[in-house]
Amino acid sequence: MVVVCHQNNKVVKVCKDGEAISFETSLNIASTLMTLAKKFPTDRIIWSHITIESNINWEALDAIFHHDRIMASFNKDVEEYFSNGIGYIDESAFLNVNKKVSYPTWLTSSAVGGISSKALLQFENKIKLGNDFDYFLHSLAKIASIKGLFCYSEPRLVIDKTISIPIKKANIYTLFQFAKQHYRTRWVFILFLNFLIFEKRFPIVPLLFSLRFKKRNKINIDWSEIPVLSKLKIVESKTIDVIIPTIGRKTYLYDVLKDLSQQTHLPTNVIIVEQNPIPESISELDYLTKEEWPFIVKHIFTHQSGACNARNLAMNQISSEWVFFSDDDIRCDKNLIKDIFSKIRQYGISVVTTSCLQKHEKLVYKDIHQTGIFGSGYSFVKSSCLVNVSFSMALEFGYGEDFDFGMQLRQQGFDVIYFPDPAILHLKAPFGGFRIKPHFPWTDEKYQPKPSPTIMYTKQKYLNQKQINGYKLRLFIKSVRKESLFKWADFYVSFKRGWNLSVDWSKKL
Repeated sequence: MVVVCHQNNKVVKVCKDGEAISFETSLNIASTLMTLAKKFPTDRIIWSHITIESNINWEALDAIFHHDRIMASFNKDVEEYFSNGIGYIDESAFLNVNKKVSYPTWLTSSAVGGISSKALLQFENKIKLGNDFDYFLHSLAKIASIKGLFCYSEPRLVIDKTISIPIKKANIYTLFQFAKQHYRTRWVFILFLNFLIFEKRFPIVPLLFSLRFKKRNKINIDWSEIPVLSKLKIVESKTIDVIIPTIGRKTYLYDVLKDLSQQTHLPTNVIIVEQNPIPESISELDYLTKEEWPFIVKHIFTHQSGACNARNLAMNQISSEWVFFSDDDIRCDKNLIKDIFSKIRQYGISVVTTSCLQKHEKLVYKDIHQTGIFGSGYSFVKSSCLVNVSFSMALEFGYGEDFDFGMQLRQQGFDVIYFPDPAILHLKAPFGGFRIKPHFPWTDEKYQPKPSPTIMYTKQKYLNQKQINGYKLRLFIKSVRKESLFKWADFYVSFKRGWNLSVDWSKKL
């Protein structure tokens, strides 16, 4: 292990396995890290501000960096390097970091952190090793996190979590430069509009300044030379339950059960929550008892419809180490569960969301990576992660319950990892014949809220104000383009009214 200590944006000490070693004093911090990575290509590189070195939790490092494709850093302060505006153009789940747990984020810190030499060397001669170390770290993480580097804010890096160093915040020129280099070019103009509208600022010079910089988000990274083999023992009994909410899809559900019955790694229990809102109705799933199944079928019948309620009922019946959250209209290969367990052991992870496409859809995301998505019909979760999470009944029949559930998991310290393979086929079956269109409290109002209050609820719950403002502007631009230029003034009034109604209803939810 190589430890690089810095102060005042300069390297002041380098140690290898506890012994001080010489280094080139003329190099900046980023260049020093890259030089050391080339010199010690199989080591782990740790960086630290000199005042944090004595506070590093050395005993936790092996558990934190349990494979070679992990980058982690930490500083306790809530204020981030890009807290002055990146939220205007980035609505992702990775910006509002919970500093109390291991949290997936490309927001990094120069206070203390680490990465394997193997991963760092992937960026050799690909990004500029500039003098701003924080910019270098953020650029590396932003580029690599969508391509397979797992990036975290990790409080376990330090012993005393009350100690921190002052945050150096990026100025507005640096913010626009970062937007130009790591997002589509149009986003720098949207960023400009956000500052103009919400902060009454006119940053035309930073905007023009940013246009001179080249893109970095097209950098190719080849992880094939860095095999992943986690040191964590994340799977023990390998038992797994499957939970399936269903309503009016008898034949589709039968095919799902048949696929599960042919798995090379069989589930222990399949928990089915059948819903039929028609009073006095009874179950239509006669094959559950008429046929023999190689697993225990736990069947719950309820007159209360709604996937959130159904999944919560099913979660109360879980008894295995793992859970497969399944839809009632999917098809899967016989090796699905076996292959998923293989991936879980390899990567040492507790939450997996797989690719789940319809027949005509093409696979777009081909890299294993940290994702802001959670699919409640195609995900695998360790049961111990579910102790303090549930599907929000405030979002029943609305939108956003999957996102909310995934965010609850992240807030508990459990990252969600996407795998393009093994894939699940989504048949997208028609709604069952006895589904009832939900009636929301705002349905009969003269003026309708926009966006949906359930969408607003999740945004108010998990996004910061700059992210919400950025979303508001983008929604307005998208909507006003459909209107005649002569009606823009009237549209602005109605949009503002709809937005305020959505905020009010989201608070009631």
